[in-house]
This record gives sequence, structure tokens and C-alpha cells, in this order.
Amino acid sequence: MLLGGVAAAWPVAARAQQAAPSHVPSIGFLSSRAPNTEAHLVAAFLQGLKDQGYVEGQNVTVEYSWAEGRYEQLPALAADLVRRQVAVLVTAGGAQAAQAAKAATASIPIVFATGDDPVKLGLVASLNQPGGNATGVAVFVTSLLPKRLQLLRELIPTASTIALLMNPAGPAADTQLVEVHGAARTLGVRLDVVNSSTAAEIDQVFSVLVQRRPDALMLGADPFFQVRRDQLVALAARHAIPTMYEWREFVDAGGLISYSSRRSDTMHQMGVYAGRILQGAKPSELPVVQAVKFELVINLKTAKALGLEVPATLLARADEVIE
Repeated sequence: MLLGGVAAAWPVAARAQQAAPSHVPSIGFLSSRAPNTEAHLVAAFLQGLKDQGYVEGQNVTVEYSWAEGRYEQLPALAADLVRRQVAVLVTAGGAQAAQAAKAATASIPIVFATGDDPVKLGLVASLNQPGGNATGVAVFVTSLLPKRLQLLRELIPTASTIALLMNPAGPAADTQLVEVHGAARTLGVRLDVVNSSTAAEIDQVFSVLVQRRPDALMLGADPFFQVRRDQLVALAARHAIPTMYEWREFVDAGGLISYSSRRSDTMHQMGVYAGRILQGAKPSELPVVQAVKFELVINLKTAKALGLEVPATLLARADEVIE
């Protein structure tokens, strides 16, 4: 009798729940990276939302989807968020995530972050007038390899051969190679390009580097390497290879040196834009924000462990020195 009474009451409760209008918008957060390395960046994004009056769990929900470096999963993850009818689709972790979102929907507003040129990628018509359903932040990190090579050579003036670790599956790999080869010729440095697109290949690459004995190593710009941050930093330390990284998070984790924009600033801006769109702004009318501030971070403890003396001129230009 009790069971029957509960069963009879359930459809009424379900109908009432379905009939109740929902006023809490949902944001889809699509990233090619992994959650275990992105907590502080998600916090920056949520702060940007909060600055626009939206607090997760109160007046907005966020649905997270992580590809964890497996780019082939991004289209399906993007399609799933579109099926959930999110109000805004935010993408982090480079061009692949942004392109997957763009391919999945022409109507849901998209806020992206990319290190590549969003116009060339077809994400927007122009930086000032994006048009369409997408806008975001362009940090142009893929064009910073020549600058990183210059800084690495300044750190190790005697370096004649520098290994370059690339992910050949990355969309900007060819462009990066052209630019960095030009810089290497100017500096009189020989580049030894090695490739990796899986965790196992990273281990293999370092075995090869031990045999080739380059003077230093530089990482190409690719979200896959960000997902494998701890593995890369540990291998560089184990084999005593001075390494230039893309982001400061590598240096915070024990890496030697990095040069890039501040990802926390990028994520904060994406939160601001997502909030403005929830308030009614159209992506087509929000200019793509370009990163203009870059930071050089050096880990002196790691330099000492490698037997390197960081030039005073380089230390003077560093935005942060970890001791």
C-alpha cells in the first residue's frame, strides 16, 4: 500500500519539477587539457564570471568536459555540450577545442582561447568585428618560439645544438617549425627536431636525447605538452637537460625557464566575456582580446641543480625568479 502510494505520487512530483522554469543558465566548458593541472585557471575563469555577477552553483552552472590531451575526442565532447543546450560554450586548450566547438554549433555563443590566429583558423571574420557566434582571446603563443629560442641561447651562450620537441599532430606545428628555423639560422644554432604525440613517445624522445646530447631543449607550443607537464619536467631533471617551456606552470613545477602570456589573465577575460554574453551581449560585437603582457619566469633552484649561472642581464628582465 505504501509502495503504491509513493508510486502514485511520483508522476505528480515529476510533472511539477518539469513544469518549473529554470532561470539558471549553464555554461559548457570544453578543454583539451586535464583537470588536475588546470584548477587555478578554472578559478581565474570563475572569478571573471563573478566580476560580471555570476557565481557557479548560485546563478550559473558550469558543465566541464576534458579531453586530457586526446584531441580526437573534442568533436564528440563539443557535440555533447551542444545537445545539453548550454547557454555559452567556452573552450580552452588551443585551436583544436575552439574548432571543435565552432563545428558543433553555429548558434550557441562561443568564447575561445587560442594561441593561433583566430582569423586564419576561421573562428572569426576579424579581430575587431568577429561576426558569427564566436569571440574570445588570442594569445599568439605559437609565434613566440623564436623569442624563446633567443632567451634560451642567452641563458646558455655556448649552446650550439638545441633540441626542439614538437607534437606533429598539432595544427600549428608546421608554422612553428618555419618560424623557429629562421630564428635558429639567425642565432647560428642547429636545431634537432624530435616528435612526440603520446606519453610513451615522450619517454622514448628523452632516451634519444640522452644519446644525442643536445646543449638544451625547447618545447613547441601545444596543449598536449601541458597535459604531460609533470612527466616532462621530471624527465628533464632526471637527464639534466636545460629546458625552455611554454608556460610558467612548468617552472612552478620545477622547470628551468618559460616565456609566454599569463594564462590566468586569459581565463579571467574569458569568464568576463561569458558573463557579458549571459547578460545579452552578442559575440559578434565583442572584439577578440589580444594578449599584450608576456612574462619571463626563471627557476634559480633548477638552474643551480643544472650547474647553470643565469646571466645578470637575464635575471634583471625576469618578471619572476623562483628561488
